[in-house]
Amino acid sequence: MSLSIPEIVQLLSSRATTWYGQEAVSQLEHALQCAHLAELANEAPETVVAALLHDLGHMLSTERTAVPDHEALPAKDDLHQYVALPFLRSLFPDAVLEPIRLHVDAKRYLCAVDALYWDALSPASKHSLELQGGRFDDAHVHAFEDLPFYAEAVRLRRYDDLAKVPGQPTPALAHYAALMQQVTTA
Repeated sequence: MSLSIPEIVQLLSSRATTWYGQEAVSQLEHALQCAHLAELANEAPETVVAALLHDLGHMLSTERTAVPDHEALPAKDDLHQYVALPFLRSLFPDAVLEPIRLHVDAKRYLCAVDALYWDALSPASKHSLELQGGRFDDAHVHAFEDLPFYAEAVRLRRYDDLAKVPGQPTPALAHYAALMQQVTTA
């Protein structure tokens, strides 16, 4: 089943208002901040949309459990980077889908190639990294660098890591809904 842009907006408006894991922002605030950072960096519209939607799988995951305490850490990875793809595939090009699919591996990659990256991760990101398989070895690093859109995924990952600032002003979701419409393939 594919989602339409109005359905994506509704999903973000309704299900993304809860805490984003252990971070001090909601999932919607995180998504908007991530997209805004990509936009400020003059990313292509497709990368900005990928930044907005990179965690949509958390809201769609069948593994998602209602945890009222935003302090609780998940016990297993929900594979959110894959969950949203079937819902978005008929709507967006690979330039949107692939950075979403690769953003978790981008964290694993950055931990392998940037000695300071691990230290800068939030405790929640460190925990999820371990659930996601930990840092890449050399073979995985080289294989990742051969993938189309790996560079966009790495940049998205950096925006993702920075998009956790309470009260950070961003454009409204309607601004990004228009951008989604601009890059749609439907």
